[in-house]
Amino acid sequence: MYYLRTKYVNRNYKLNSMSHKKDKSKDKKERKENLQKEVGLISESQQDKPVDHEREKLPGNLYEEELAKLQVELVKLQEWIKYKGLRVVALFEGRDAAGKGGAIKRITESLNPRVCRVVALGIPTEKEKTQWYFQRYVSHLPAAGEMVLFDRSWYNRAGVERVMGFCTDAEYWDFLRSCPNFETMLIRSGIILIKYWFSVSDKEQERRFIQRINDPTRRWKISPMDVESRTKWVEYSKAKDEMFSYTDTKQSPWYVVEADDKRRARLNCISHLLSLIPYEEVPRETIVLPPLAKDKSYVRPPMSEQTFVPNKY
Repeated sequence: MYYLRTKYVNRNYKLNSMSHKKDKSKDKKERKENLQKEVGLISESQQDKPVDHEREKLPGNLYEEELAKLQVELVKLQEWIKYKGLRVVALFEGRDAAGKGGAIKRITESLNPRVCRVVALGIPTEKEKTQWYFQRYVSHLPAAGEMVLFDRSWYNRAGVERVMGFCTDAEYWDFLRSCPNFETMLIRSGIILIKYWFSVSDKEQERRFIQRINDPTRRWKISPMDVESRTKWVEYSKAKDEMFSYTDTKQSPWYVVEADDKRRARLNCISHLLSLIPYEEVPRETIVLPPLAKDKSYVRPPMSEQTFVPNKY
């Protein structure tokens, strides 16, 4: 089976060819795979595998330089969304430790949280379990002039809930059949809907899991559910393939981000996001800082009456 609609986010950030020469046979294989992607011939077995896991990591200085440029453009996009009253929803899905949270963090780093907000819902409450499945997500959709980034979304039902048995077969199939209609309703209402799938290899996921286990500052990122997901790699692959077959539509396609290299994944995702929403720089009035107003009658209370944080550093 081949997917004809799935879009791969272009790998725009590559090292100079002199720094990573490859032999002719490898070049030939890559050209063939690139050609397959361009015409949409990506098989199910290829969907979960970034094309080249052995590429040299993007240098940190180049990454920081490009990220800074893109974050300036994100601010321009934010101002345009607010100025035009646009409503934007971006979904970030993928396997555990695929880099979704890191990409979201770099997108929001320089943005106004009142304009661009992140939604990362926990497990549903007992009350929410009795509601229409999409109901708890609808309440977080954007108003005019807002952009909402879902760190996991309603696609939980097609992924973790399906694999781990948290929903019935009837609920699962009802979701797959109704989800395209739900997303069509959102788009017809004027919402700009963008869906990203972060694809990570099994080896890279294992490396990141071990890194989280050994790093006290990252240990909170790994849960018993994440550990168990390692034993169900194939089941998750099948669930993802089934999900794509129903929800990767022409009107609302999935964009696959190759995420074995976090730096490239973040840059490519942000660059691609900017390309999907036409925007212009909003004219701004020149800001003139007025002189500080002083009142000679004001007397500051003694500093001894205030409690200060100790200067330990």
